[in-house]
Amino acid sequence: MITGPTASGKSALAVSLALLAGGEVISADSRQIYAGLQVTTAAPTPADMRGVPHHLVGTLPLDAYYSASCFREDAMRIVSDLFARGRQPIICGGSMMYVDALCNGIDEMPTVPDAIRGELARQWEEKGDDWLLGRLDALDPDYAARVDRKNLKRVFHAVEVSLAAGAPYSSLLTGRNRRQGELPWRVRKIALRMPRDVLFGRINRRVEVMAEHGMADEVRRVAPMRSLNSLNTVGVKEMLRFIDGEWTLDEAKARLAKNTRVYAKKQLTWLQRDETVEWIDTDGSQSPDAMAEAVFEKLWR
Repeated sequence: MITGPTASGKSALAVSLALLAGGEVISADSRQIYAGLQVTTAAPTPADMRGVPHHLVGTLPLDAYYSASCFREDAMRIVSDLFARGRQPIICGGSMMYVDALCNGIDEMPTVPDAIRGELARQWEEKGDDWLLGRLDALDPDYAARVDRKNLKRVFHAVEVSLAAGAPYSSLLTGRNRRQGELPWRVRKIALRMPRDVLFGRINRRVEVMAEHGMADEVRRVAPMRSLNSLNTVGVKEMLRFIDGEWTLDEAKARLAKNTRVYAKKQLTWLQRDETVEWIDTDGSQSPDAMAEAVFEKLWR
């Protein structure tokens, strides 16, 4: 598993490692799985993939439901198939809930009916963020007191699960019902780490490249579907403010870069708590192929 903060070079390293190890890449990115957001989510292009098969990239329509639980099921199925075919699975991504779900299992949750999810999304769009937060306060005050209230995707999920279960979301987060068991494979979790100023510089440059490659036009095409959960993400939200005339393009890019830097810090905080992580330090100057050689030596020789 290749993980780490956004813009640290995970995808390129995974491809180089796959070429060395006879592998295929399974994306652990909660937004790259959707079609139609390639630029905005910095999804790998065919040129980036260098002929290496990629799984769970651009495979779902924007209105499809997907979750960490769905990812765990899909990833386990794909890993089993790759091993059966004599291929090396290389999971790559920075969606930490997905990484955790695969490695550690996930609490059993009820399936949320489409009717509940659709009606909740409709009311949220009509009544606003404060209304959604109020629903969580009423349904699950314990979780409302500890959730990041700016992470409205997580708030929405807690509300929909509470409604579907007829019980507070927090009451289901016991850890006792995790579909975990022992994975039938050993997992080696490699995380990239670089100086903060180098990482932030890479994030700033990535935003400029995304803008040059048509990020605003891509978001404009999906703007009529803005209420979808798949579009509640960094990149889309900032570009919508530009498209709606609230910000200039430069303002939207600056805010996107800032929000991405904040997200990267959260990813690092999560990973630093994980004792199973094997860190690879880089100053950003090494080529992906050179780094892959070092990782290959570490893992297989």
